[in-house]
Amino acid sequence: MIEANKVEIAEILPTKHIALIAHDSRKKDMIEWCGEHKEALTKHFLYGTGTTSKMITEALSLPIRGLKSGPLGGDQQIGSLIVEGEIDFMVFFWDPMSMHPHDPDVKALLRIATLYNIPIAMNRSTADFLLTSKFMDQSYPRKIINFDSYLKRDL
Repeated sequence: MIEANKVEIAEILPTKHIALIAHDSRKKDMIEWCGEHKEALTKHFLYGTGTTSKMITEALSLPIRGLKSGPLGGDQQIGSLIVEGEIDFMVFFWDPMSMHPHDPDVKALLRIATLYNIPIAMNRSTADFLLTSKFMDQSYPRKIINFDSYLKRDL
């Protein structure tokens, strides 16, 4: 059992590392949202899964580090960057009304983001709140559970 009272602080700096992900039926919404917030987004480092990052870059000329397409491992790449401390928060416009072949990858990504206490926006309203938060322009002491007791458990 994990002792939840033991935490570490991972400082999120004023310049954020933001993951942008959108299911196919939500890519238009993501491009529109990025366009509405282009000025704010240009102050940060952006990462995106394959098609989403390509479409945003083509439509808005925003520099985005493109990874693989979600179903081809992009979701897992974003998860890995979260584990390595490279992603500060994630905007993931997903389609809750459709099944996706990579649903297990999406669930794993959301699990990792939650485990590492990464803010997640799954719709435009939440993304607006995150991007306009007072913490966007300052450091934030993100608390992460210390997993030493889990790693040292008796098997």
